[in-house]
Amino acid sequence: MEEIGLYGAGGKPSWFLKLNPRGTVPVLVTHGGAAVYPDSDVVLDQYEIGNLRGNAPIYPPPDRKDVRESIKLWRCLINNMLDDGRESVLSSESVPSKALQKHLEEMDKAVVGPYIASQRVTTADCHAFPFVWRLKQEYSTAFATDYPALNEWVETCEQQPEFSRTVQSSWWWWW
Repeated sequence: MEEIGLYGAGGKPSWFLKLNPRGTVPVLVTHGGAAVYPDSDVVLDQYEIGNLRGNAPIYPPPDRKDVRESIKLWRCLINNMLDDGRESVLSSESVPSKALQKHLEEMDKAVVGPYIASQRVTTADCHAFPFVWRLKQEYSTAFATDYPALNEWVETCEQQPEFSRTVQSSWWWWW
């Protein structure tokens, strides 16, 4: 694993932009550079279809169409929320913007529990956690009372080291 600076003097290194001209992160390089997967959505897609698991069992199993549809819904919900989330956080208001509130209300209603798309961890949780965790940090007072299912889900994930290791302490990491 090699971390790169996303901002600052010189920008992203040229070797990184050769791998991924769009400059999105993360980028996963496998098979000695033969396969390059830019962006978390692409990495998760590859994981879900089995290109990155090795011999690990897949969840959900192929016959769980309901869980697969829930995962797809959650990945769309998060992607659709990102611009409004960014604008809301950068506004420095103490409560989410109206646009972000609408997204959070929709997401709160969609939580399956204890994880967002199923009774077990899925790629939907992996996709959503860093963003929703960030919003909870920003709007902790409103979050706990206005979005109880999301709040409970974040607290469940925070107890798992696999999730807690994915968050950054600096305020700008998402943007």
